[in-house]
Amino acid sequence: MELIQTLIEETLLNTVDYIFCLDVDSKFHSRWGTESLGGLVAVIHPGYYQDDRNKFPYERRPSSRAYLAPGEGDFYYCGGAFGGLLMEVHQLAKTCRKNFEDDAKENIEAAWQEESHLNRYMWTNKPSKVLSPEYLWQDFKPRNPEIHTVRFSGVIKNYAEIRPN
Repeated sequence: MELIQTLIEETLLNTVDYIFCLDVDSKFHSRWGTESLGGLVAVIHPGYYQDDRNKFPYERRPSSRAYLAPGEGDFYYCGGAFGGLLMEVHQLAKTCRKNFEDDAKENIEAAWQEESHLNRYMWTNKPSKVLSPEYLWQDFKPRNPEIHTVRFSGVIKNYAEIRPN
């Protein structure tokens, strides 16, 4: 979120209308076009779109600024694909960064780091457009019958090698 906030403030301000933030370890498979544009755009996480809300991996510790109480939350959004109007994404990045850093000062790390903070933000600042999981599928999963087109996907990786937790 710090990189997104800094990029917007130092480079993109007054030069672009929209920004989309995508995981670098992902790939495009199909068209991703203007149908995805909106004020604040979120992508439903492919790992949880069929689950009941009570199974979403929201941050459940009230001490974290990413906390969502049981019964809260609309969808579980992925942190690897989101975007929208530049100033909407700037506000999201600035807020999530501050909350993430304030948690860190108290030795709190949300369950899914920035993704947890993004989900908290989206609960209180509803996205104007919600994209289906076809906009960030997971390569290690078979394609379910309701997913007709995979547009973008996260490549297979060994999380034990790239993440300390």
